[in-house]
Amino acid sequence: MLIDSHAHVSPVWYEPVETLLGQMARHGVARAVLTQMIGQADNRYLADCVQAHPSRFASVVWIDPAAPDAAQALARLAEQGAAGVRLRPGARSPGPDPLAIWRAAEACGLPVSCVGHAEAFTAPAFAELLQAVPGLTVVLEHLGDTSKPMASEADGELRYTVLRLARFDNVSLKVPGLGELVPRAANALCGGATFGTAGAALLEAAIAAFGAPRLMWGSDFPVVSSREGYGNALALVRECLLDHPAAVRDAILSGTARRVFWKET
Repeated sequence: MLIDSHAHVSPVWYEPVETLLGQMARHGVARAVLTQMIGQADNRYLADCVQAHPSRFASVVWIDPAAPDAAQALARLAEQGAAGVRLRPGARSPGPDPLAIWRAAEACGLPVSCVGHAEAFTAPAFAELLQAVPGLTVVLEHLGDTSKPMASEADGELRYTVLRLARFDNVSLKVPGLGELVPRAANALCGGATFGTAGAALLEAAIAAFGAPRLMWGSDFPVVSSREGYGNALALVRECLLDHPAAVRDAILSGTARRVFWKET
């Protein structure tokens, strides 16, 4: 079974779910985690997709963490079947407890799909947050940074600093397509090397730091279509994993997402 842990669908932006289903069918992907766009607090379309295809989709919702009723709204969404919530690392709640929304996710048993920059993930405030909610699973999107390639040596070094968060047992990472991590090689379209070795090296470092049970592949559909494309985002990561044991491949391409978002062992 192949699972895509990070895909976006919408009737008003990007692509509808039918387009994702076509890509999944073409490339043998059995399930996907529908991850709501930041700023879209109307999660009904994701719920409709899950209801129409309950064996194929799980939904990660978005709410405004600064809303006075955010914790209550999150509890309602959890009751309605949400499998996770998307937050930025700096998300804070109004009132006496700035971490109320994070504690609400922990209480609801909802993992947080966390989107942000490496600078925010490696800041002391984020480490303090992780320590405050030890029972909350926090999954860092895009291998701990936003969807941009490492354009300089400093960019690469900053990405590697995120891997130090492996010291927190409640942190996992989403492994994106390699086109997110490094620029396309100049001769890639002529049949040459696609991305070189930098992306594969970072993936190997993530496996060494976190272990496969805390890594999961995610396409970033449909944004990936402007980079290497859905099929290559899967195929090139699978190629990098060929020399690893089957248990490592299965965890990254399926098992971790099943455990985190479907609560399957």
